[in-house]
Amino acid sequence: MTAQALYPAPHRPLERATAVDAVAFAAAVGIILVFSQAWLTALTGGATTPEISGLVRAMFFPAYALGLVLLALEPLQGARAAVRQPLAILLVWIAAASMLWSVDPSETLRRTVALCLTTLCGLLVGARFRWATLAEALATAFAILAVGSFLVGLFVPSFGRMENLFPGAWRGFWIEKNLLGGNMAIGFTMIAAAALLRPKRALLWWPLAGLALLLILLSTSKTALLACAVGVSGLVLVGLMRRGPSTRVAAIYGVATAAALGAMIALFAADVALAILGKDATLTGRTKIWAAVTRQITQHPWLGLGYGAPWTDPSPWGPAAEIAKEAGFRASHAHSSWLEQWLSLGIGGLLVWTAYFLETWVRAVRALFTDKGAYLVVPFLLVFTLTTLTESVAVIYNDMRWVIFVALAAKLALPDKAAPRPPVAPRRRRPSATVTTSAVPASAWSRRRSNAPGSQPQGEGVWPTSWV
Repeated sequence: MTAQALYPAPHRPLERATAVDAVAFAAAVGIILVFSQAWLTALTGGATTPEISGLVRAMFFPAYALGLVLLALEPLQGARAAVRQPLAILLVWIAAASMLWSVDPSETLRRTVALCLTTLCGLLVGARFRWATLAEALATAFAILAVGSFLVGLFVPSFGRMENLFPGAWRGFWIEKNLLGGNMAIGFTMIAAAALLRPKRALLWWPLAGLALLLILLSTSKTALLACAVGVSGLVLVGLMRRGPSTRVAAIYGVATAAALGAMIALFAADVALAILGKDATLTGRTKIWAAVTRQITQHPWLGLGYGAPWTDPSPWGPAAEIAKEAGFRASHAHSSWLEQWLSLGIGGLLVWTAYFLETWVRAVRALFTDKGAYLVVPFLLVFTLTTLTESVAVIYNDMRWVIFVALAAKLALPDKAAPRPPVAPRRRRPSATVTTSAVPASAWSRRRSNAPGSQPQGEGVWPTSWV
């Protein structure tokens, strides 16, 4: 038997990346870049004419095509992701069914198709990769956005920085500073997770995470800075939970204390917290929108007004006009993911979304104890949850944040398979050797006694004197 057979080469739990893997990775990065809408300001300049709106809708077609590429590469995995995410599929079906009672059926139909394709892209991105590769795909997209935003802010300040409102604040590729800050808060968590899940490339990812943090500071968005702090606390929480039982108990107590402190601040010192964040008591007019939206909900509580329809009705007596009249300005969404679902999809859509959200969080909490993917999903969910309170980011078509949420929810439902253990090399038996010992055999002792004085010798010959 050869030495190679006795001691085989170490087992490789992960195969080398193939050309198909490279195509899938590039497709995932492309999907995130398209849905980030970083190209929107450069393309439209903030205008919203019908011609430009049609061009903007066409710009999302490449993302849909890349999603179909991922589906073609692994159709069975895509089917598994859809089966494991019934609540996401049900949300899309409710949105499609709302066309029957929508205030604008044609708009609901068009936007439901976009929602279906957007959700499909999220499912496929989450189902295609292992946790570490998924983190690097998301981090690569955000790294491109961070580097590009920094370059345009540095070398093209007329485009990369705000001039009229909040002059000097960086906005990068987006139309205003809060979008840059909010996206970089998510980007920081993605890039930091990639550094933790791929420690061999940590020297690449950590400087890029620092760049994302720098852009948050340059945007002067205090809300984004708070979101980033929440994301960092999520990373610390995951690290503590994975260190051992003692630190796990300390982390749980820390989370409970932070939650209690946050509740006390919200109840007894909300004005102080808002002043620190630079917000007024109306949260920049959001409370007025919420009051107007709630009034519309009370008129259609069970079925809603139709997916994507309440904000596009041009009639002077439609819901958008009524909300604008009560709020004092025209809004484009409810500025609350929870009110948005109730307004558009009714109580049924709100309940399904709530169940989907809670299901994802339950799986994420379980991952804290069982899966290193928690480094990616827990910080993002913390930032996403905070954002849902003041922005409409859930069940949104053509939106990067919804794609990432669906992708991580799908990945939680399809965890990484455990890498097979390397085979144990069989031990080679060594040939037994003759053992030389100075011990006297029992028969020799009996013969020795027989040769003692006064006894008759037995047998022939004399024992060696060294044994006597």
